[in-house]
Amino acid sequence: MPKPILPPWVDQARPIFGAVLLLTPIYILGVAWFAADPQTIDVGYAPAQPVPFSHALHAGELGLDCRYCHTTVEIAAHAAVPSTEICMNCHTAIAADSPKLAAVRESYASGKPVPWVRVHDLPDFVYFNHSAHVNRGVSCVECHDRVDRMERVFQSKTLRMGWCLECHRNPDPNLRPQEQITNLAWQADSPEERLRIGQELRRRNNIQPSTDCSTCHR
Repeated sequence: MPKPILPPWVDQARPIFGAVLLLTPIYILGVAWFAADPQTIDVGYAPAQPVPFSHALHAGELGLDCRYCHTTVEIAAHAAVPSTEICMNCHTAIAADSPKLAAVRESYASGKPVPWVRVHDLPDFVYFNHSAHVNRGVSCVECHDRVDRMERVFQSKTLRMGWCLECHRNPDPNLRPQEQITNLAWQADSPEERLRIGQELRRRNNIQPSTDCSTCHR
């Protein structure tokens, strides 16, 4: 009997190889399907919220700083959704009986959070750190657009990988002075001046955005 070309363990591992060959395409298709979910990538996605919160009123007309509600944006990866207590800091006295705030009052009484619907929802395999961007001169407006003009927040940018990489390869046009981070209306005197400011901030703060896969896919 001729000597087998392959070692015996190969035959024993055939079921495993078969399972890998079968499951790998399914896994890839699953990742692609979730990555293409409209709630993840669709520009214009604007879900209805349990409370009709107007950013145009609060951030625009009243001038509330983004960080008053999104308290962790400078210190954590996630920009925290405002707690009911933050809402009630004002609304125990302002529009306290408004029917629009029924869900807020119920949340405050029960201790259960308001079930806000996420608008900007990256796939689970993507890591994004808000504090790393905000503390280096990237304003909220670069990713979220003029939220201070939105009655209902919607996704304005694609948030696709290529869009992120464009900024990482050339961040200068998207950098601004730190004191203007939450001033969504801020503009330099000209595009050339904006670029000059960005270049100076990049040099001064040693900003070198990574384009390595492991930066966002961990």
